Amino acid sequence: MSKITGDALNVGLLKRVFQYVKPYRSIFIWSVILTILLALIAPVRPFLIKYTLDNYILKGQHSGLVMMTLLMLFLLVVQSVIQYSHTLLTNTLGQSAIRDLRINVFNHITKLRLQYFDKTPIGQLITRTVSDLETISDIFSEGLIVIIGDILQVIAIIAVMFYADWELTVVVLLPMPLLIMATSVFQKSIKSAFQEIRTEVSNLNTYLQEHITGISIIQYFAREDQEFRKFKKINARYRDANIRSNWYYSIFFPVVEIISAMSLGLLVWYGSRSILSKPLDVTPGTIAEFILYIGMLFRPIRELADKFNTLQMGMVGAERVFKVLDTKELTTNSGTYQPEKMAGNISFDKVWFAYNDENYVLKDLTFEVKAGQTVAMVGATGAGKSSTINILNRFYAIQKGEIKVDGVSIDDYELSYLRNNIATVLQDVFLFSDTIFNNITLNNPKITMDEVVDAAQKVGAHDFIERLPGGYQYNVMERGATLSAGQAQLISFIRALVYNPSILVLDEATSSVDTETEMLIQTAIDKLMKGRTSIVIAHRLSTIQKADQIIVLDKGEIKEIGNHQELLKLDGYYKKLYDLQFHSVGIVAN
Repeated sequence: MSKITGDALNVGLLKRVFQYVKPYRSIFIWSVILTILLALIAPVRPFLIKYTLDNYILKGQHSGLVMMTLLMLFLLVVQSVIQYSHTLLTNTLGQSAIRDLRINVFNHITKLRLQYFDKTPIGQLITRTVSDLETISDIFSEGLIVIIGDILQVIAIIAVMFYADWELTVVVLLPMPLLIMATSVFQKSIKSAFQEIRTEVSNLNTYLQEHITGISIIQYFAREDQEFRKFKKINARYRDANIRSNWYYSIFFPVVEIISAMSLGLLVWYGSRSILSKPLDVTPGTIAEFILYIGMLFRPIRELADKFNTLQMGMVGAERVFKVLDTKELTTNSGTYQPEKMAGNISFDKVWFAYNDENYVLKDLTFEVKAGQTVAMVGATGAGKSSTINILNRFYAIQKGEIKVDGVSIDDYELSYLRNNIATVLQDVFLFSDTIFNNITLNNPKITMDEVVDAAQKVGAHDFIERLPGGYQYNVMERGATLSAGQAQLISFIRALVYNPSILVLDEATSSVDTETEMLIQTAIDKLMKGRTSIVIAHRLSTIQKADQIIVLDKGEIKEIGNHQELLKLDGYYKKLYDLQFHSVGIVAN
């Protein structure tokens, strides 16, 4: 997002925020009406007290005193009802607007390409989606509307004060420039402190997300004490930022009280002189009225600085949230091609790819996989095997060359259609904190329980699922923590099978399971690959010997292509990998 500063930033951001208010226009209008009513009602009670004191209490008229007391009680009830409705409506408005905004943010994040997540901490995105959005809701419940109401109340009170006694009003308002100066200094200081707090909240969330996710590594290597010390430092910075903001408040509020006391002192001094003078210039009721007005005047002025900072923090939160929404790192989805059936012919034509513009990880890749064939990719770690799969799914954009499926560029396919026809089983299986059934279907309503059970039986996982409490409704907890690695892998195979893909990708899919489980699912894999184009990435060469062709990658380049026997005869890269792997365990190669 382009950098905008000053008032232009606030106006621009406010316009964007208020776009989310449009569906709730009636709530907003009523909130404004109630704000105006509260501002107009505020000066009435002190006026009634003044009138009661001068005309009934000092003159001993009991009947009039009772009538005015009832009137003030009625006014208090009306004001309370309006205040209740105002608070309810403004909070409803804020929460409704950020609900819609949060939906937009989450929807946008899910469409960002993987490259964005490679360089953006997940904890930072959590902060944007949760706590930063909460500060935006404060724009409505504690910020803009309340500021407007406080300003209107101040104007109404000053107007009534001038109407009641302009000379006394001028005397009472003499300390006002001091209050304005103090408010200005406080506002600038607290804004800086709040920005620091938001930064430290983001750092804290990022640290917690990373380290709780990686808690097993911390415990495996007994790093609890070291990570605890690092957390204490981050937490201390967050504490210090909050203390600094509280320090500004601890100075500002007493200063406001002193200035308010100065106004009250001037009122007593000038009012007492007027009361004692002959003829009487100021009535006792007017003094009582002005005492109440001073309290009502200084309270919103004191809180205005806080409300302005709440508004500014909402703007800071909005700026950060809209920065995420303005991120253009989206996978372009301009394709419309959606045939009834995808055959699964895959061709790479002189494809070059780099995660950044300088270091190519895939160089001039050219190969073809015919529909129904199985192609295996082998090579050392970092050879480019997984990158090949990532660009086939359009998780990353290639720099040069072209990738086609069934003779059509993958860019011309509708994105969700393309990915729905490519099922991937990864080495590191990710399961959500949900039921086994929902983890298999991914909440797709088109997939029935019968289809899931049938797929589970083919994979050989039905029996172990049925033994779990609740069967297919068993909750596997976060990242599948209550299942073994082998069981989680079986779930991922069922997931791939029920989606009935045209292209199947197995990325080290059996490397994290034990030998018994691998044997269990090997037959299922053969059934799963039958009739489908399959791409298999494996370090264990024993799992790929039946492949129609094997592609040997080294540093992003294709070194050899052929079937198992052809590559052995070449006596090249593949033969070296084969001999190294099998001779190391005492197996003699054919």
